[in-house]
Amino acid sequence: MRRGLPAVALALLVFALPASGQKAAPGKPDRSKPDRSKPPALGPVRPLKLPPVLELRLSNGLPVFVVERHEVPVVQVDAVVRAGAGNDPLEKPGLASLTADMLDEGAGSRGTLEISDETDFLGADLSAEAGWDSAAVALHVPVKRLDKALPIFADVLVRPTFPASEIERVRKDRLTELLQWRDEPAAIASVAFARALYGPGHRYGTATVGTESSVRALSRSDLTAFHARTFRPEDAAIVVVGDVGADSVRGELEKVLGGWKASGPGAAAEVPAAPQVPGREVWIVDRPGAAQSEIRIGRIGPPRSTPDYFALTVMNTILGGSFTSRLMQNLREQHGYAYGARSRFDFRLSSGPFVAAAAVQTDKTAPALTEFFKELEAIRKTITDAEVAKAKNYVALSFPASLETTGDIASRLAEQFVYRLPNDWIQTYVSRIGAVTTADVRRVASEYVDPGKVAVVVVGDRGKIESEVKALNLGPIKTWSVDDLFGVEKKSK
Repeated sequence: MRRGLPAVALALLVFALPASGQKAAPGKPDRSKPDRSKPPALGPVRPLKLPPVLELRLSNGLPVFVVERHEVPVVQVDAVVRAGAGNDPLEKPGLASLTADMLDEGAGSRGTLEISDETDFLGADLSAEAGWDSAAVALHVPVKRLDKALPIFADVLVRPTFPASEIERVRKDRLTELLQWRDEPAAIASVAFARALYGPGHRYGTATVGTESSVRALSRSDLTAFHARTFRPEDAAIVVVGDVGADSVRGELEKVLGGWKASGPGAAAEVPAAPQVPGREVWIVDRPGAAQSEIRIGRIGPPRSTPDYFALTVMNTILGGSFTSRLMQNLREQHGYAYGARSRFDFRLSSGPFVAAAAVQTDKTAPALTEFFKELEAIRKTITDAEVAKAKNYVALSFPASLETTGDIASRLAEQFVYRLPNDWIQTYVSRIGAVTTADVRRVASEYVDPGKVAVVVVGDRGKIESEVKALNLGPIKTWSVDDLFGVEKKSK
């Protein structure tokens, strides 16, 4: 009897299921098979729900933004300062970057090895860096070790000692990095594009790390003066995300940062807006024997504060901001000229660049340029409702991935502080992307993408590509060598 019952049950189950070849009743859809004739319809984008952001202040006025996340017993503490490479004196590019790099190389009573040993013992990660618009000190630590790690964090932020021996070591690392750039086509193209677009008289015309000559010339007094001028509580904020309570973390921060006071005059004026490219010019950087050509095409873009930020984000997604973008489909899928092609707006406090880029086969340099300009022209003329809907979904559904970790959330809140964005910008990001219309996208494409006024940079074998590029009649052609861009190191005899 026991053996028979499962067989009977199985038989009943089999007969209860529809046969695989059974047809639907006349007039009714066949639901036994999925419809693979078209992709499934996209559902509505669900609203993004985030933990609340609490804004506190220490006794010295230093703002503290706290997001409590209790799933994992760790905490991220970031200090962000509104001062970066954009605040470098024009004659001292790389100053902010080198200053930030030196913050954890000696601070308070600790040397660089002591800082490293103590943070390792606590299971913490401590780092410092500077970008164009800000500098940051970041601490990630188990919450049980937070009270031990915060004094180190505060010393690195407020009391760096800039030891001379460590400056020389980091300086050598920087010079080695710049030397390596000479052999990296993508790095050469980035340096050349910035120089072509902004010129040597604008701070954005030189990389954040500076040049060989500026890195050699920066002194300890330069670093201490920059730190005193820019690392000030009135220009800074602390972001805390993790398994902490707002009141308790404020008390811990008050102990180590409540006495922080400004020690020098304020930071320099903001980076001035750059003039737009007046026409179309081509620069070729010669790399004899190169198997590929690095292409950069672009112009001056708007600052992060532009009201067109969301429409531009959607438009660029269609043009070159995703794997299914027009540039990628053209240069990679249709023609096979490149592994990938892309475009982006580099939003900064001042007018950052818009750039379209790819690395293409040397013998396809001129045809690739033709296709680039075809797409830059086309985006100004035809954008469909379907493309806009697809791009909006891509951006909206990708955004939560940028908020997965404590570090991700801290970075977004730091961005809010640096660019003076409204307090609800993260919560409303998805809905504001959703509010972008096809008319908005068409308008910004016409306004911000002008292929007749762009800088074109090609890094490749000049002997193989110049004649074909010249035949395209894109504009006057200028040539640079790698030494023209990076300078030639003069060796003493």
